[in-house]
Amino acid sequence: MSEQRRPDDVLVMGRLGVDVYPLQDGVGLEDVTSFGKYLGGSAANVAVAAAKYGHGSALVSRVGDDPFGRYLLRELARLGVDPREVRVDPRYATPVTFCEIFPPDDFPLYFYREPKAPDLEIAPEDLDAEAIRAARILWLTVTGLSQEPSRAAHHEALRLRERRSHTVLDLDYRPMFWADPAEAGAEVARALDHVTVAVGNREECEVAVGETEPDRAADALLERGIELAIVKQGPKGVLAKTRDERVEVPPHFVDVINGLGSGDAFGGALCHGLLEGWGLERILAFANVAGAIVATRRECSTAMPDATEIETVLAGGAIPAPKEA
Repeated sequence: MSEQRRPDDVLVMGRLGVDVYPLQDGVGLEDVTSFGKYLGGSAANVAVAAAKYGHGSALVSRVGDDPFGRYLLRELARLGVDPREVRVDPRYATPVTFCEIFPPDDFPLYFYREPKAPDLEIAPEDLDAEAIRAARILWLTVTGLSQEPSRAAHHEALRLRERRSHTVLDLDYRPMFWADPAEAGAEVARALDHVTVAVGNREECEVAVGETEPDRAADALLERGIELAIVKQGPKGVLAKTRDERVEVPPHFVDVINGLGSGDAFGGALCHGLLEGWGLERILAFANVAGAIVATRRECSTAMPDATEIETVLAGGAIPAPKEA
């Protein structure tokens, strides 16, 4: 690490691609006539969300040597995320993701990541060990464990981290990226031995620890040695547990346009709350509203709210109109 470079507040590893989202709702892709193009990928969205709160945010990933890759590198920088560790892969094309928008709760995703996405080519030798150790938060996702050499790189990052706080595993399990759920469970089990925070929904908790009931899932995660377990329950709110505290907060209901970015907004807001040293109930309330705001907007990365927007809603105000990103 150069002398001029300060430690990152949030260092994120993983998925990066282009989201191509329809500008018409309630229409199948075969009938859509216009689209918007946005930076996407769960890891990249979390990095963007963290940057929106003024934190130093960096991404470890890869893009293809193509126009979409150049677009993503430019867009990361524009949105406040340091792209220095995003390498250009000479072999694989930048991935593209399409969705369909059927509010309030149906948003099919179509991933174009074959034969392989560049972000799964992150290798152990690519890692900046000093940056990994120095970051105030290291955020990884289960998708990064799905294929080599990314799998080895993620486990190496966890080894380098030595379970420093805060080391976060987003349980982000997507079955289309895995040959076998049992394989995913085994890789998650390995990773849980090295993280301090785990966050996921009930289905993702089942893959991780074999439990879907929120309290049992959180307890099973804590038994693996982590410090904070967060179980997202959709319309039932969110549950978080430490060894000494149990907090459950209700959802914040909104008129949904696109729910796909809500979890990533929650993740970025979680990072902000952890870095600010807030209490658990405040963190969850803040993150819940961040996710709710993004659900009222079409895109993901450029829809991430800032702290003022969230505090307005927490104070009883209306969901704000999106600011120009």
